[in-house]
Amino acid sequence: MTAVTTARGASPRFDSSLSSSLDRLSLAVALRDEWLGHAFSTLPADRPAAEAAVTGLYRLAGAPPPRFVWIPSPAAAPPALQAGQPAFARPRLRAAEAPARRDGWPVPSRLASLQSALRTRLDRRIRRPAHLWRGQRPPWYHAAHTMAAEEGLHEGYALRDILWTAVHDPLAATLLDGPRPAIRTALLPSDGTEPLGLTFHGQHDAHWIGHYDILARTGLAGYPAADARQLALWAGLARSAGWWWPGDGVCVVAERPAEVHTEPLPGARHGERRLHHPDRPAVRWSDGAEVHALHGTAVPRWAVTDPTVARIHREPNVEVRRCAIERIGWDTYIEEAGLHLLAKAPDPGNAGSHLHLYHVPRRVWGTPGRVLLVVNGSVEPDGRRRRYGLSVPADIDDPVAAAGWSYGLSGPQYARLARRT
Repeated sequence: MTAVTTARGASPRFDSSLSSSLDRLSLAVALRDEWLGHAFSTLPADRPAAEAAVTGLYRLAGAPPPRFVWIPSPAAAPPALQAGQPAFARPRLRAAEAPARRDGWPVPSRLASLQSALRTRLDRRIRRPAHLWRGQRPPWYHAAHTMAAEEGLHEGYALRDILWTAVHDPLAATLLDGPRPAIRTALLPSDGTEPLGLTFHGQHDAHWIGHYDILARTGLAGYPAADARQLALWAGLARSAGWWWPGDGVCVVAERPAEVHTEPLPGARHGERRLHHPDRPAVRWSDGAEVHALHGTAVPRWAVTDPTVARIHREPNVEVRRCAIERIGWDTYIEEAGLHLLAKAPDPGNAGSHLHLYHVPRRVWGTPGRVLLVVNGSVEPDGRRRRYGLSVPADIDDPVAAAGWSYGLSGPQYARLARRT
């Protein structure tokens, strides 16, 4: 690999030849998979390493080392935090009443500020593409998602751009849309608020930590020494423990799960995964806490172990209903729920598949409705195409018009589609 020369305080220069870029890409992909391994690790926590990292972060926040309380799973956090009051009490101050100096803030707020400021500084160092700040997606971004990373380099895309699709996005898609929301939904209060204190996600913070770490280890970014040391502390935590809750003088840290089951995302080209197990918890901890997930969607236990039409009809969450219906099978659900087929037609946007439009009786949902049964345009990891139902307005009687409505199109517009996803 070509040597990298780094001037003090400057980003490194690197040989942009195809050979050098392929070497760097190979290393980056290996490191991405290494970080995904940390994120889904089921090894017992490395408590000395985790405590050393937390102590280092407390020190940077201007706080003395905390007393550590280890818990078997995130489900044990609320009672542990309640027992630790007032260390985890969340201050309710108006902005004008907040302490002017950061050392007057609670420790969790100081740590959150520390992390946010670090990420802002690192983003400046890696020269994040301007279009990503604005939320725009240029042509190369979409193209790179449809090909292998090596193919992108051969097609002439820049290595720095390829790494956004091959490293950054897979880490974010796997973790931000995967275990973090699933665990919070299943184990922590469902009102959208933190149970008591501020949560940091340990191994499930690998999406942002791994991104910066990989850029540095492949020679594509250089960080000031102080920022590199702080990043190493966050990385040490992500490699050694589960979720954690800092407080004034005390820190609650959760063990990692004892069991995690995932599957590749449909069409994944860059290692993206999602939680899934058809018969048992997708995530389980030693104390019995568990998270059930079907194809990436967090569901209650009954949706996996004992789905019934009656339970499906009582479920308010449309995604949970969809998963439970798929669990028992659409044919069974249609028969037992008494759905009436109104019409069917070939799917113009999915050659070889058909659209089925059903009437839903008032007794099922409490109001008359329509369900359009379609075949997914993407192939699942097992090679099959899933069927799924879409609620459409009750006054639509044409399956093609219903499919168009789901895309914001008219029936004739949808009929002209070459291919949908």
